Amino acid sequence: MWWADLLWGFWNGLTAWVVLIVHIFGGWEQYPFYDVARAGNWYDFGFLVGAGSPLLGALGGTSRRAPA
Repeated sequence: MWWADLLWGFWNGLTAWVVLIVHIFGGWEQYPFYDVARAGNWYDFGFLVGAGSPLLGALGGTSRRAPA
């Protein structure tokens, strides 16, 4: 089902930052950074949205302007 692939892609994208850092230090080899078995349009879209969401949240913060 397309929505299951989308949700798995989103979840894997969200956790990709943590898994990447752990992989750099040699841990969690059994957990893939990207699930090739689920690869497809909906999974890829969910992965990109999930991986980009922490960055988008940081960029969308409130800007404080000095009073004029």
